[in-house]
Amino acid sequence: MDKSLWGEILSCPYSYLAWLRKRIHTIYLLHGYLTLTWWFSKCNKKANAASGIAVNDDCKLKFLELKAKRTYRFIVFKIEEKQKQVVVEKVGEPTQSYEDFAASLPADECRYAIYDFDFVTEENCQKSRIFFIAWSPDNSRVRSKMIYASSKDRFKRELDGFQVELQATDPTEMGLDVIRSRVG
Repeated sequence: MDKSLWGEILSCPYSYLAWLRKRIHTIYLLHGYLTLTWWFSKCNKKANAASGIAVNDDCKLKFLELKAKRTYRFIVFKIEEKQKQVVVEKVGEPTQSYEDFAASLPADECRYAIYDFDFVTEENCQKSRIFFIAWSPDNSRVRSKMIYASSKDRFKRELDGFQVELQATDPTEMGLDVIRSRVG
């Protein structure tokens, strides 16, 4: 340090302490900011604020393939609670039927699903609608229902492009007749 600074510090120690206190406070605030910044950078930016569940990139890729290329008839998504993310559980080939899709949903566990429904209009035009189905059977675990319900909005935002949404608690609420009635 400079000798003149030492002389100043020794002659008026209280002003130096005030200066030092101000610098330490600034350093402390900066350290707190840097710590928060580091912590936020380590968090998964894709995690849902309500449930902490992230969306795996494969979910979006499979959905885009279904939407753009019609590569799949349906996609079933599952929340892996240990990994805290939504993953693709099963995909259906374009030749599979609605019955195959309905059979792929477990009877006692929640799932999200996308179904590509082809139909012919009254004007004899071939059309397609992409359905988002939130499957939450009555006999599934309460914790599972809560996680799926709190993650649904975030997951739907990741899969931009479906036209119809259904919430189903038993197979009759998402039957083929219900699907047909929703495309009209």
